[in-house]
Amino acid sequence: MNISVIPVRTQRDMEKFIRLPWQIYKGNKNWVPPLIRDMRNSLDPGKDPLCKKGERELFLAFAGNKPAGRIYAGIDAVLNQKKSAHMGHFSLFECIDDQAVADALFDNALGWLRDRNIDWVRGPVAPSGADSDESKGLLINSFDLPPAIMNSYNPPYYQKLIENYGFTKDYDVFAYSLDAQRIFTSDPSKTIEYARKRYNFRVDTLNTEDIEGEIKALKYILDLAVPDEWPDMVAPSLEEVREMAHQLLPVADPDIVIIARSGDEPIGFGIALPDYNQVLIHLNGRMTPLAALKYLWYKRKINRVRFFVMFVIPAFRKKGVSYAIYYQTFLNGVKKGYLYGEGSTIGETNYQMRKDIESFGGQNYKTYRIFKKELS
Repeated sequence: MNISVIPVRTQRDMEKFIRLPWQIYKGNKNWVPPLIRDMRNSLDPGKDPLCKKGERELFLAFAGNKPAGRIYAGIDAVLNQKKSAHMGHFSLFECIDDQAVADALFDNALGWLRDRNIDWVRGPVAPSGADSDESKGLLINSFDLPPAIMNSYNPPYYQKLIENYGFTKDYDVFAYSLDAQRIFTSDPSKTIEYARKRYNFRVDTLNTEDIEGEIKALKYILDLAVPDEWPDMVAPSLEEVREMAHQLLPVADPDIVIIARSGDEPIGFGIALPDYNQVLIHLNGRMTPLAALKYLWYKRKINRVRFFVMFVIPAFRKKGVSYAIYYQTFLNGVKKGYLYGEGSTIGETNYQMRKDIESFGGQNYKTYRIFKKELS
């Protein structure tokens, strides 16, 4: 079989890059097709977040004349500068079950990174880099379940393709199942009230009347809460927080976005999002007039959320703040008809957050793996 790999340069090649997953996942009922127009926008060099802070290249593999694989190679120059590192990453990896095709993709992607003095690479992660909680890691179990919003899904054989090329485990992140019938079975409200009075804090829902003020509050928390020792994340700039917020606001439910404060000081936040994958799975990637009607119909039926980010500043850790955020999200979510949820993705060494979510009934049910490979 003749295998060739090309960098994506034309609009025609970009369309093949975007539409390849429909070939890979044909007949798979658990894959959630992304909206094609959103994929086009996200890969537009003028809109791709990575292009503002680094470099990227897209590669498309062919077996004969038929598209057979794709990969996105990226360099986050801002992260590398702050961490004094030479890291690269790969994303959007899709491939037929053929090691030769996968090898050809990785040869080209890693060769491109090596030419730019990158010492090692990790992935799969989001196109914007490893510091994002979107599409983080390769699913290595629970293939019989669809992903929650902004999480990835892949066939089981991808792990074999990646490991056979020489990638090894960097770290795992976990997803926890949250069932309203099985979490918070013991009422924690008295304990939370005690902690709230003792440590002088409160929890509020997102103030949609002052989005800019809330963005600055999130930025303040992130500056204090993101650990310096995390190798793949630094606190985002105000502009990055602002951009992230405006991307999430169209799908956010303010009642399940919680910000904790002590007096006027922001001290922690948790963000849950309605699981719009419960809608997208019915649209096949297209927003036609009929699909728009389906969108409105299934949007009303969303009964699941993804709790996808939580940060508390060091001075208020182990003082009940995170637990209060979780519980308020649970109370507000149940009132809105959200009966199920997923807490993800939580790093395997984030023992405190794992302990918190397991203590009120969360069940570890999915594992995503981030791989690494030295290029020297």
